[in-house]
Formats: sequence, structure tokens, C-alpha cells
Amino acid sequence: MSADPFIVSIDVGSSSVRALLFDSGARQMEGYGAQVPYRIHTTPDGGAEVDPDALAELTIDCLDELHRQVHEAGLRVIAVAGSAFWHSFCGVDAAGHPTLPILHLLDTRSGDQVAHVPDTHARTGCVPHSSYWPSKLLWLYANRRDEFRATHRFLSFPEYLFLKLLGNAGASTSMVSATGLWNQNESDYDAETLAALPIRRGQLADPAALDRIEDQLLPEYRALWPAFAKARWFPALGDGACNNLGSGCVSPDRAALMVGTTGAMRLVSDAPQAKVSPGLWRYRVDKSRLVTGGALSNGGDVYAWMKRNLALPKDVEARLETALPGTHGLTMLPFFSGERTPYWRADLRGAITGLAASTQAFDILHAALESIALRFREIYCLLAGPWGAPAEVIASGGALLHSPAWTQMMADALGRPVTICTETEASCRGAALWALERLNIIDGIDALPASTGATFMPRPEYRDAYQDLLARQHRLYERLFA
Repeated sequence: MSADPFIVSIDVGSSSVRALLFDSGARQMEGYGAQVPYRIHTTPDGGAEVDPDALAELTIDCLDELHRQVHEAGLRVIAVAGSAFWHSFCGVDAAGHPTLPILHLLDTRSGDQVAHVPDTHARTGCVPHSSYWPSKLLWLYANRRDEFRATHRFLSFPEYLFLKLLGNAGASTSMVSATGLWNQNESDYDAETLAALPIRRGQLADPAALDRIEDQLLPEYRALWPAFAKARWFPALGDGACNNLGSGCVSPDRAALMVGTTGAMRLVSDAPQAKVSPGLWRYRVDKSRLVTGGALSNGGDVYAWMKRNLALPKDVEARLETALPGTHGLTMLPFFSGERTPYWRADLRGAITGLAASTQAFDILHAALESIALRFREIYCLLAGPWGAPAEVIASGGALLHSPAWTQMMADALGRPVTICTETEASCRGAALWALERLNIIDGIDALPASTGATFMPRPEYRDAYQDLLARQHRLYERLFA
């Protein structure tokens, strides 16, 4: 058996689940790992749900395959860490059986309940919005009363997975901090928020038990996975926090720009307490690190929608590389799933103007990608206010890694250089780094820098064109939604 220690890292994203292997230098081990895609169930009324047992089985399948690989190679696994989508939750009864599906952050059905949620943004770091727990809990109470009353505990998916594998629904500060229930400075649930909701503190994760490391799988899984039996299991962190860690963005002078199914731009700081700026959110990586940023409900999913529904040319990437900004004559608001930063409105919907008989499918795609790049510009300007303009912008996420043309649009829209993070699994790497730090194998997260690739420089000749596109976006928003 190899004496070198290895870390298993699980990532439960909004479109796939994966389990990967990292060495003690936070390097991904080639040839090891498993990934399975899945689809969120959406409904015409804005629902976005996932079956918790089905998602747990996909995760277990990935772990099963990775275990087979590790066991055959005789590798020594010392820890299992993970990242998972923030904000979503499900419910279980007293026996641990699901009473509710996972309500994903993109579920907008609770939009009408947002008005009944107290504005505790200054304390929780969360603007009242349908992506967070408070409005969703009110919606469930109003619309699924029987299921709500049958629920013994409300919990995130990583907690439910821990419950199935280890018999204890372990939670991290990171996951709890992004619920909209957590007072960031007091490290406890916000009293005003809880008072407005039909739940009890006892139905939520115990603050005293957050970040607790487990080391004992249930007998069924200990027998199934002998190579994992002696590993220490860390509660999963939020995927955004892990993405920052894994891409090397661990200080305020380095902004992480991530485009996956959704999108976000974030800064990490170690300030013990700080005020959150209007329009932005603030959660925690852990008890000593804050993560601040803006989030888009629409990112790579918009590109995927275009690919599914438009007859795009085969040379689409080459054409994007040479297309001049705004020459399509279109103005688009990419609000396919409402929007978070800076509007925080679940009722927003996508819109496009300027369509003509000469408009082609490529023009619509081009306008859509530019429109999302401009949404990132809005976040960047909000971050630059309190922090100063970050010296570096590091981009990650499959949507950008597969489209250099879109990355160039980001640089042009931001008016700042954008460097590609070549860590293809930044969130998984971030979870592995955090475990290595907690185990005292490395001195700190910044001890192992992320690998980077090409830097895309903004083209000054396009500055005015993007300014005009942004002004057109603002005018369209004002006409439709103000």
C-alpha cells in the first residue's frame, strides 16, 4: 500500500456530481475519479427541485467507483472533503427519511413570500430573496403544510448525505452561513429572522456542532468501502467558497470569476467582522474567513439553452472570436431564472429587443454572452467600491474554459485583465486544500498556489461599445421592470 496520503473530494453541483482524488500537494490524480450528470426538475411556475435520495445515490455511485480505483491501487485515503451548492435544502422526519424534495436556489416560487421576510442583510449578509431559506420556508408552510409539519429537521443536501453515510447530519459553518438564517458576526442564528418563520431552532443544525469531523462510517458503508473506513470526513463547504480556495483567490486583491450553471464573482478576506455592501452578499468560508461577492442566477445555463434551442453554426467559437461587440443590433436581459445581484428579484424574466428579419441564431447567442459579461461588470463595480479594484481577476468554470471567446468578452466588459485558472476542478481542489489545512499537512491555503494559464487583456478600442451596451441594458430594464 502507498504510504502517501490522499484526499477524496466530492463536488455536488447543479448539473453533475463528481468524486475526485487529490494528493497531499492538492494535485488532482489523473485516472482517478467518477462523474455523473443529472438534471434539476423544473416546473412552469418556477419550481426547481431535486429528489434527495436520487442525488444521494448518484453521489454514492461516484464514491463507489472511486473507491474501486483507490482500493485496486492500494492508496491510503486519510480524508474525505467536499463542496456543494449553497442555499438549497430539504427536510427529513424523525427517522431521517425525506419529507420534502431539495428546493434548489433557482426555485423562484417563493417570490411572493419575500415581502414577509425581515431585511437582515446587514447581519446575515443575505438580501431578502427567493434563493434563500426564509422565503422558501414560508412558501412551504403556505403550500405544503402536511409535508412541512412532518419535517423534524430542515437540512442542506450535504447534511442529508452525512446522515445516510455516517448517521449524523454534520454541517459546516460555510453551508449554514448562506441560508439567510445566520448572523455572520454572532456565529448564531439570527433571532429576528427565526421569529418571523414557523420553525424552531431545534429543527436546524446545532451551532455548537458545526465543522465537526467524523471518522466512523455506518457499518454498511464501512464494509463496502474499506479504503475509506479510516478516513476523516469533513462537512462540505459551499461551492463558491471552495471555488475561491481552489483557484487561489484567498485575499481581497484577487477576485474569482466563475461561470458554471450560474455565475459569481467573489473575494475572500480574513476580517473577523465587517459590514456588507448594498447589493452584495456575504457568507463564510469557515469561522475565520469571510467570502463576499455577487451572484448571477444565469450563467452557463443560458449558453446551454442557446445550444439546445437554436440552430447555431458549427464554427460558433471562431465566429465569436472575430465578432465585434454590439454589431448584432440586439439588447438582451439574460434573466432566464430571475436574477440576484444587483436586483435580487425572482420575478425578472429574459427579454430581447432589436430582432429583425436579418437576425440569425448566432446574433442571439452573441448578444446573450455579451449580456452576461455585462452582468459581471455590475458585480465588479460593486466589489471595487469598498475593497478597491481587485488587482487580478481569475476565471474558472467549464463554460469559460471551453470558450476563450467568451473569456475575452469578460475582459472587454470588465475593462480588466482576466486570467484563466487551469485547475479544471477548482471547487474540488478547494475542498481538498481546506482539509489539508485542517489536518495540519499544509501551513495554509495559500501555501499551494493554483495553476493559471492565459491572460486575456481588455481591448481599449471596444470600451465605448461595451459602455453603450450596458447603457442599453439599463434602459431596457427600466422600461420593463422598474
